[in-house]
Amino acid sequence: MEGFDSSYSKKIGVLITNLGTPDSPDRKGLRKYLNQFLSDRRVVDINRVLWFLILKLIILNIRPSKSAVLYKKIWTNEGSPLLVEMKKIVENIKKDNENPILHFSLGMRYGNPSVQYALEKFRKKNIYKILVLPLYPQAGSPTSSSTFDEVSNVLSKWPWVPNIRFVNGYHDNKDYISSISKSISEAGNLEHLIFSFHGMPMRYLQNGDPYYCFCHKTARLVAESLKLSKKVYTLAFQSRFGKEEWLKPYIDDIIVEKARQGVRKLHIISPGFSVDCLETLEEIKIQYSELFIKNGGKELVYIPCLNSGKDHVNMIGNLIKENIKGW
Repeated sequence: MEGFDSSYSKKIGVLITNLGTPDSPDRKGLRKYLNQFLSDRRVVDINRVLWFLILKLIILNIRPSKSAVLYKKIWTNEGSPLLVEMKKIVENIKKDNENPILHFSLGMRYGNPSVQYALEKFRKKNIYKILVLPLYPQAGSPTSSSTFDEVSNVLSKWPWVPNIRFVNGYHDNKDYISSISKSISEAGNLEHLIFSFHGMPMRYLQNGDPYYCFCHKTARLVAESLKLSKKVYTLAFQSRFGKEEWLKPYIDDIIVEKARQGVRKLHIISPGFSVDCLETLEEIKIQYSELFIKNGGKELVYIPCLNSGKDHVNMIGNLIKENIKGW
């Protein structure tokens, strides 16, 4: 049949995704990125008419310039740290999985390369078995569910819908827990450790989103793996926005509390971020470090994300192998 390769059943496409990043650390790049990000009803689910008025008339005229200042602090010669690391992850996965039936593509939920761009690469190769792997260990509505929405939106326009498998989180995966535990053990002696997860409004939990529970299970399993006393670690949530109640405890409250209690050296790890980004490199390493020292602490040690390290690549490879069984 013209335009269709009958060998489609032998190919498997693996779409690896993450949240995304602006194309450039300036007002123009941030305005475009924030408009797409904050227009997603999974991210902001209040009344659409009211929200779009606030977004278009206020937020997009104020926040891009402020965010650009922050992004410039972490931007590298290669570009956005998140995109640089994601590209390395995909390239390393390809090297470790040189199977001719496997095809890999990187797609960002917001920004470039887009999910649509990544999926179109598969369609042009007549790949109709697709594994979608969002690198969000603790699945939640604004992350994994939003990715599923976008994949569905793109595929709804295809003439023939492919077979799809979707990895909806891996918060208690053995390899993941082991990798996080190893990162902490290599960071030296702990006076106090904070497991910091990205926050979300409390009502998401009240409406049935299990993200909060997944975060707690990850922290508990890592603590058990390292045999950490409950006095040595705390779970907290960062990056809240707006005035409504978010998941607690808030990390800035915990940082001030620990500093004033006499903790001199504070370690922080963000297991919910698979790759370092603005929230880790600027918010934690810079803002929270200043907050800790300002309130009496001596040193804040940020433990990096798994990034493109060998353990992380191996873990992702194992997730892929597990989820394509039977294909």
